[in-house]
Amino acid sequence: MNALIETVWVIIQVAIGYNLVLPVVLYLFYLLAGRKKISVTVKPAEADYAIIVTAYEQTASLPAVVASLLAMQYSNYIIYIVADKCDITSLHFDDERVIVLRPEKVLASNTRSHFYAINRFIRQHDRLTIIDSDNIVTPMYLQELNVFFDAGFLAVQGERKAKNLDTTYASLDAARDIYYHFYDGKVLFGIGSSATLAGSGMAFTVKLYKECLAHQDVTGAGFDKVLQKEIVMRGHRIAFAGNAVVYDEKTSRPEQLVKQRARWINTWFKYSWFGFVLAAKGLAGFNRNRFFFGLILLRPPLFIFLLLSLLFLAVNIFIAPAAAIWWAAGFLLFVAGFAIALVSSATDQRIYRSLKNIPLFVFYQVLSLLKVRKANKHSVATQHYHHTAGNEKAGS
Repeated sequence: MNALIETVWVIIQVAIGYNLVLPVVLYLFYLLAGRKKISVTVKPAEADYAIIVTAYEQTASLPAVVASLLAMQYSNYIIYIVADKCDITSLHFDDERVIVLRPEKVLASNTRSHFYAINRFIRQHDRLTIIDSDNIVTPMYLQELNVFFDAGFLAVQGERKAKNLDTTYASLDAARDIYYHFYDGKVLFGIGSSATLAGSGMAFTVKLYKECLAHQDVTGAGFDKVLQKEIVMRGHRIAFAGNAVVYDEKTSRPEQLVKQRARWINTWFKYSWFGFVLAAKGLAGFNRNRFFFGLILLRPPLFIFLLLSLLFLAVNIFIAPAAAIWWAAGFLLFVAGFAIALVSSATDQRIYRSLKNIPLFVFYQVLSLLKVRKANKHSVATQHYHHTAGNEKAGS
């Protein structure tokens, strides 16, 4: 019995501890693999894009996102704004490329909003890209996506960068995004797997998107988790376009953070089993894309495996000092990996200065964990706040 307990104890520790060292291991693979340049020998004509902008309850930021989309150096696209449960009386866009759709019934679902737009396309678009109502895109956004589509990829994730670093919470949220985009995007794609989807700033062929989600009604948070599983299971890779930049509003208040993270944690518990399926199929079929992608999907949210690792370290100090040394080494590798991500990403100094407040950030995420069971009762959209001309205003 003692031997069984010891074996289970070791397995549990390994299941958590590998998350500390996996990023650095993947980064070493990435360095060994070399940087393969994506090239297109023949430049095709501009692909026709549908840009789907989803809004729920809040429309204050829509004029800004539309302005950035219309400023793109691209001509072949239509913008579909799905204003779900929104007052659109103040929304007026003169450009014929902007179509505002107001569902008759509340959809309260990302995929329902996407298909509401898809079913009302005014022409047969080649590709679609999904943008949140608080995003701002760069002028070359679609051209950068095209680099990967034209090279044969059917799904592409752009890079989301912080639109605001006005508070400590926003800066720490941005630090987290940098970490994930570096390892789950750039590095994972670089070693022959797929970039994880981030909810917005992503694009697909219309055909692939329909194949993956037309038969499913995904409610609550996490449609991107279902979508990425469907794509990878079909044998496709999700490309990472680091130059296709979307600026995303970061959470700037504790109450925002708690509600948003409660939804995200709920999503991980709901869909983490995808990781077992993909990793097992990848291992059985010697498929690098599925195997590494599955490993990443199994990883708990950062704060969960860091707190568990700290707990195991503390316990082992008393019962197995040698194991405690291994845990300490794992923490050092994790810190090194986090530093590599920040240094490699031209990180703003405000983000570095915010790192001393990580314990407070973790505390609020622990509060989020306590609200997980009721997470989907919160609004499906995160309420954002920003300062304009000295006044605090709500954004979407």
